[in-house]
Amino acid sequence: MTDNTEINLNIHHQPTCLRDHIAFSLVKFMRFFADTFFRKRYGHRAVILETVAAVPGMVGGMLKHLKCLRRIEDDEGWIRELLDEAENERMHLMTFIKIAQPNFLERCLIIFAQIAIFTCYLTLYIFTPKTAHRVVGYLEEEAVISYTHYLNEVERGATPNVDAPAIAKEYWNLSEDAKLADLIRVVRADECKHRDVNHRFANQL
Repeated sequence: MTDNTEINLNIHHQPTCLRDHIAFSLVKFMRFFADTFFRKRYGHRAVILETVAAVPGMVGGMLKHLKCLRRIEDDEGWIRELLDEAENERMHLMTFIKIAQPNFLERCLIIFAQIAIFTCYLTLYIFTPKTAHRVVGYLEEEAVISYTHYLNEVERGATPNVDAPAIAKEYWNLSEDAKLADLIRVVRADECKHRDVNHRFANQL
């Protein structure tokens, strides 16, 4: 994985149509729920966030794959991009589970969130893939904000800057002495990439 963390944190796609406004409002509602439930427990928030974020890439890649088979057409790189996104988000989840150690209630919430998001996103993607990708773009914008807040908490000492888990060091090629702050930076860079890709896909549809 790339260790390039020189990314633009401030990109925002301004809603330009009704579907964009719906997507933006939906993500803001989800953000309100996350802020209310987790407040500043950013490690636990990351676990739930990545449970949700790991679903769209798999759903989009699967449906794009089936569409290309039906139409006997090239996918123009979409399938690999979407499946790579799903795998990357899954690794985010596996990493932050090591950090946050979710309790029983949060593990139940993970199961519920996966079922709910898979069902809703599958339905949304079938009827309006453009809106589905826009939702993910906005979701990733919020992820960048959340990870920035998380990093600030770590850097000012409010959250212990513990060692990065071994799984993270291997996946992102981090140094042996890598800390939580280093991990957050590379994860945030991933989210910036997913943000830009999904907004681009939405623009192309």
